[in-house]
Amino acid sequence: MSFEPGASIERREVLHGELWLTHPVTVVDDDGEHLAVRLDPGSPFTFPRHPFGVHPWAQHRAWGGSIVLQLYRTGDLYSVWKMFEADGTLRHWYVNFEAPVVRGPAHIDTDDYGLDLVVGSDGRRSWKDVTDLHHQRTEGRIDERTVLDVLAAAARVEADLDAGRLWWERWLDWTPRA
Repeated sequence: MSFEPGASIERREVLHGELWLTHPVTVVDDDGEHLAVRLDPGSPFTFPRHPFGVHPWAQHRAWGGSIVLQLYRTGDLYSVWKMFEADGTLRHWYVNFEAPVVRGPAHIDTDDYGLDLVVGSDGRRSWKDVTDLHHQRTEGRIDERTVLDVLAAAARVEADLDAGRLWWERWLDWTPRA
């Protein structure tokens, strides 16, 4: 299943089989294995009632001021985000560790694991929300196997960055004005 460029689809976070967060994104490109979507400022969030409780972002009604190109590759435990200021200036790259994307008729499903790697335009890296994996495990959002899988994926991402292996290389020059 592939999505047509320009189509609006829902990016959905699904926790324990139930919707927890939804918001629209616009398809930029899709070859069936690699999916690129654009998240624009003001994209409204919807937080369905969930047995687990309130989503951590529930205080936000919509996505903030940055434009984001989100890149997904089938089977990965992460997506790669290229984040821009509202004027189109590159802010940084962002590796968002999350459940592998599952495609539906007009949506993609995932679940954010909390761990993130910020990569500056100068190549400097910093880990963000490192303790979230532990908290999500102790709260029952994820299990120990998922924590270990995410840590292994994080090590692979770092090794790939060190070696200059970027499956998202074709997007290095992309801007919101493209």
